[in-house]
Amino acid sequence: MLAPSAATLPQGHVLVEPYLFNVMSYGRFDMKGTWHAGSREHDIGSLSYILYGLTDRLSVGLIPRLLFNEPAGAPNSSSVGVGDLSLQAGYGLTRFQDGHRMPALALVIDETLPTGRYQRLGRASDGFGAGAYTTALSIYSQDYLWMPNGRILRVRLDLTYALSASAGVHDVSVYGTSSGFRGRAYPGDSFTADAAGEYSVTRNWVLALDVVYQHNDNTRVSGTLPSAAAAGLSDFRADSGSGYALGLAPAIEYNWNSRVGLLVGVRMFVAGRNATASVTPAVALNMVY
Repeated sequence: MLAPSAATLPQGHVLVEPYLFNVMSYGRFDMKGTWHAGSREHDIGSLSYILYGLTDRLSVGLIPRLLFNEPAGAPNSSSVGVGDLSLQAGYGLTRFQDGHRMPALALVIDETLPTGRYQRLGRASDGFGAGAYTTALSIYSQDYLWMPNGRILRVRLDLTYALSASAGVHDVSVYGTSSGFRGRAYPGDSFTADAAGEYSVTRNWVLALDVVYQHNDNTRVSGTLPSAAAAGLSDFRADSGSGYALGLAPAIEYNWNSRVGLLVGVRMFVAGRNATASVTPAVALNMVY
């Protein structure tokens, strides 16, 4: 459900895969990894992979996002909002060949543009982006294993490292700042490893499981706030601290044919440190033309 394929699209073909999801947060893992219950929140949204095979080895595309937040103890988003937009290019380094040990490998570059609102918010739940340009470099790998019963197990391992530029921040923002704040946010780098398997139960039905590890470095916010002191301003600094999360994402997929398939699954963060505990049901429709 979470690990993209290392196979690039044939030249002239298009993949469209919209996802609908609901991130249901219910607590946090503290700095020691202990889970603490919290108020339930919902972050409802969609993202869509829209990819085009420029050549047989090079695929390009974009990933638009729409979001709506329902925080605990605060007003919901005033409306559905546009999130940050990602541009993607993937180059196939190798291709899977039956009988060969080399898996399919692809090098993928994502550039996320700060198109979502993140500062000068009337309400915090109207924040849908990070406000920073983010570059992610990934290696995708994929192989096929034939089981003793003749069924196929497709396995993937995707590794991603992302780093962000800083962002100017004013007033109420997604970084927890309040009205009158002036400063900058410095999002921390992140690393994600996703190991996944898909088992073909029949020609149409597939069972899938992702095991995902995410590590996030410290995000720092610094600037000034209005003060009653003579200078009129006081310094402000906040650090999120680094953390990690370990998640499982079981899913089931039904393919009507080689071009259209429906995926239903759920992502659950089951362990972590300085991270949010959440369950995210999702549904996706995979279409190739």
